[in-house]
Amino acid sequence: MTTKQSTLNLKNSLSSMNTYGNPHSSPLSPPGRPARPCANCTCSPGLLSRQNRKSSRLLRQMELRKRPSLNGSGNGSSRDSVYSSDTICQAKNVNTSERLLELRRKMASHELCCYIVPSEDEHQSEYVSLADQRRSFISGFTGSAGVACITRDLLNFNSEHPEGKSLLSTDGRYFNQASQELDFNWTLLRQGEDSLTWPEWCILEALEMSEALGGQETRIGIDPKLISYDQVTKFKKIINDKMENAQGRVSLVPVSENLIDQIWGQFEAVPVREANDLVLLSSHYTNESFKQKRDRILSYLHEKQPGCKTLCVSTLDEICWLLNLRGSDIEYNPVFYSYVLLKGSETILFTDDPYDDKIKQYFEENHITVEPYSEIWNQLSSTAGAYSQARESVAIASGASWEIVRNLADTLFKQIQSPVELFKSVKNEVEISNAHAAQVKDAVCLVQYFSWLEDQLVSKEALVDEFKAASKLLEIRKTQRNFMGNSFETISSTGSNAAIIHYSPSEENSSMIDPTRIYLCDSGSQFMEGTTDITRTLHFSKPSQEEIQNYTLVLKGNLALERLVFPEGTSGYSIDVIARQFLWQHGLDYRHGTGHGVGAFLNVHEGPIGIGIRPHLQNFPLECGNIVTNEPGFYKDGEYGIRIENDMLVRRAEGLQFGERKFLKFENITLVPYCRKLINARMLTAEEKSQINAYHKKIWASVVPFIQPQSITYRWLKRETAAL
Repeated sequence: MTTKQSTLNLKNSLSSMNTYGNPHSSPLSPPGRPARPCANCTCSPGLLSRQNRKSSRLLRQMELRKRPSLNGSGNGSSRDSVYSSDTICQAKNVNTSERLLELRRKMASHELCCYIVPSEDEHQSEYVSLADQRRSFISGFTGSAGVACITRDLLNFNSEHPEGKSLLSTDGRYFNQASQELDFNWTLLRQGEDSLTWPEWCILEALEMSEALGGQETRIGIDPKLISYDQVTKFKKIINDKMENAQGRVSLVPVSENLIDQIWGQFEAVPVREANDLVLLSSHYTNESFKQKRDRILSYLHEKQPGCKTLCVSTLDEICWLLNLRGSDIEYNPVFYSYVLLKGSETILFTDDPYDDKIKQYFEENHITVEPYSEIWNQLSSTAGAYSQARESVAIASGASWEIVRNLADTLFKQIQSPVELFKSVKNEVEISNAHAAQVKDAVCLVQYFSWLEDQLVSKEALVDEFKAASKLLEIRKTQRNFMGNSFETISSTGSNAAIIHYSPSEENSSMIDPTRIYLCDSGSQFMEGTTDITRTLHFSKPSQEEIQNYTLVLKGNLALERLVFPEGTSGYSIDVIARQFLWQHGLDYRHGTGHGVGAFLNVHEGPIGIGIRPHLQNFPLECGNIVTNEPGFYKDGEYGIRIENDMLVRRAEGLQFGERKFLKFENITLVPYCRKLINARMLTAEEKSQINAYHKKIWASVVPFIQPQSITYRWLKRETAAL
C-alpha cells in the first residue's frame, strides 16, 4: 500500500467512526444529538465521582414526584413522571480543550507529534487506582479499558496554541458509554469494528506529518512504565513492516516524565497512591506455603529456561498469590503495589506498604528481604550489569513493562509465560472448597437483596434509585463474616442503562429503578474464602414478549455451555460459539467475551484463561481447577440489556477417555435462581427444563438454611426456585 493510499484509507476509515462536532457550532453537531453546553466546565462524570461530590436525593425525588407527565395532566405514566431518562450523561461532560492544550504544549517540549495515554498502571493492571487514571483525566471517559491518542500538528507553529486530533480507542463493552462521555474534541475508534487499530492511526498521523515536512522524523511518545514490551515490539513491527515509508520517518520513543502527571495538578487535586497494611493469609485459605510455591516456580524456570537465575514478577495479583499476602491499594482488588525478584536463593520484595510484626517474622522465616518500592529500578540495573559479564539472563513475564526491559539494558533477558500466572489459575482442593463457601455466602446476600428490591418497588411502590440499590446490596454483604468488599463496582442498571455493558451508577446521577422495565445487576464479592462474579437480569412486572424471547435465548446459551463436555487441551477460544448459537439463529450477538478466569480472593478478572474470541486464548487450554465465568448476553441500545453470569469450576468428566485423552466438564457453583418471569418455557427442551429444575432444587437446599422462614426472602426464593 502506498503512503497516499494509506492516508486516503485513514480518512475513509475516520469518516465511518463516531466523531463529534463542536457543540457551539450546530452544523457540526451529530444528527439527533443536542448540543451540550460546555462553557468553562472542567468536571466530567469521572472527576465528579473521584471528588466525591454529592447531591440531594430527597430534593430530586420530590422534584420527580411533582414533574408533570408529557400529556400535561400530572397523572401520566410513572415512567414519564418519576423515572429518569436512563442516560449516564446527566452530569456535566468535561470540556477537555484546556487539558489537551496544556498536554500539547508539553508534547512540544519533548518534540512529539503524538502522545499515547494507556489505561494501565506500571504493573499493567486492568483496574487501577485513582492516581493512575490518567486516560480518564485527559479524555473524560471513565471505562476501565481504552487508549487515548493525542496528536500535535507539526505544521502549526503557534507554540502557545498548538492544535491536533484526539482519539479514544475502546472495545465493544464501552462503545455506548464512550459515545456519551467523550466531548467534541474526541473521535471514538471502535476496536474490532473500525478498520484501523490505534497504533495504525498514530503511525499514519505521524507519517502524514513527516511527509508534509519533507521526510523529517516524527516521534510518538509514551511513558515506558505504562506499556508492555510486547506491545512496543508489535508497535515497532507495524512501523517497520506494515507501513510503507514509515521506517526511518516515524519512531516510538519513551518519555520517562509522564506528561499527564505534569499537567494534572492545574485542573484538580492529584490523587495520591494508597499504601495500606498488608494481610497475611493462613493455610486455611491457601493450602500451599510460600516456600512450596517458590520451589514450584523455580523448578519450572530451570526446566524452561536453564540459563535464567532470576525471575522478575511485576503483576500485582501474581505477587499476592506467590507471597500469600493481600493488600488494599486498588479498590476492589486485594493487591498492593510491589515488585518481586526471585534471585537465586534470594527473594526481594519491593514495596512501601506497612506490615505488622507477625508479617515481619513471616518475612524473616522465609528469607524475604524488603526494599523500598522505587528501588526495583536500581536493582534491575545492577543485576543487568552483573549478568552481562557472566552471560546469564533474567526471566521476565510476557506482560512486563518496557521500562523493565530498558533497565535490564543489554543483559540476556528472556520473555516467558509467567509460571505464577499459570499456577495461580489452577485452584487446589482447599481453594475450591472455599470458593463453594463464598458462593453460598453471596447467594444468601443476593436473594435477600432481590427480594428486598422487589418488595420496595412493587409492594411498597417506593422510589429506589440504582445507586441506593447497589448501596443496599453492599450493606447486606457486610453482614457476612470475612466479607472484604465488592470485587468490582456494582452494575445496578434499569432500562436502557442495562444496555451499557459496564455501566455503574453514580450517587449524584443514577436513575430511579423502573419496575416496568428490565433491571440488570452484575456484582461480586471479595470474601477471604474466595471471589465471586454474578449477574442476574430481572423484571418486576410484565415483560414484553421480545424481552422474554431474548432472555430465554441468552439462558439457552448459558445452559448449553454449562452442559458441555470437552477433551483436555480445549481452550475457551474453541467453545465460545456454544453460548452464542441460539442468539446467532436470530441474528443477535453480544460485544464481549463469554467468560474470564476468577481469582481466589484476588482479582475478579484472572488470566490467562477465558472463553471468547481473543486469539491468545487458544494458547491456554482449560484445566481442572480453573474457575471461569459463563456470561452470554444481549443488549438493545436505548432500551434494555440482558446478561446471565455464573461462575463455573472445571472438573474431570469421570469415566470418559479417548485414547490417552481425558475429558473435562463444568460445574456451575453459583447459587442464584434465574428470573421466572423472563423464561419462555415453550422455547426450552426437556433437557434444559430438567437442568434448570435441578439447579433451582440445589439452590433451595443450599441457601434456605440461612434464610428466616416467613420472611420475604424465603417466599421469594421459594417462588423463584419452584419447578418449571
